[in-house]
Amino acid sequence: MRIRYNAPFTLTFSLVAVVILLLDQYVMPGITQKFFMVGGQGSFSWSDPLSYWRLIGHVLGHQDWNHFLGNFSFLLLLGPVLEEKYQTPTVVLMALVTALVTGIINVLFFTTSLMGASGIVFMMILLVSFTNIRTGEIPLTLPLILVFFLGKEIIEIFKNDNISHFAHILGGIAGSLFGFLGTRIQDPPKISSGA
Repeated sequence: MRIRYNAPFTLTFSLVAVVILLLDQYVMPGITQKFFMVGGQGSFSWSDPLSYWRLIGHVLGHQDWNHFLGNFSFLLLLGPVLEEKYQTPTVVLMALVTALVTGIINVLFFTTSLMGASGIVFMMILLVSFTNIRTGEIPLTLPLILVFFLGKEIIEIFKNDNISHFAHILGGIAGSLFGFLGTRIQDPPKISSGA
């Protein structure tokens, strides 16, 4: 038996995030805040190229090992399944869109900074619940995931706990939209010939 690099996006994303956290913790303290955290309202500068990078790069930065492990234990569990079903380039695109949307919304509407991959994790949690959907059927797991994961985040949004529950909700919405659109593309509606 040999080890296979079975989920290129998931594994590469994880490795890059580990390297950034190691650098921040042991070699270059503050690198995460400087390059891998998007600020809140008023922090975006149209003339600063780093402002544009941070809109998506924030998903690579993590506050500490607990934050990293909380995100990447889910990512490593769900990512390979999604890369197999949707193919790696599609999952990369979904992750980039989710990162960009959460970054932009944070800059426009929130005063706190944002870092971490939890928006992408929630995108994957909802997206994976679409993996066994069939035309005309909704698996019971889908509404349960919606209620439990997104419902919890909606309740938690009112806590002052330094966690961006809104990024979780946006990620879940993105995963739901990607899942719905993916099933529509894979199972296009049948057109009758009218004969």
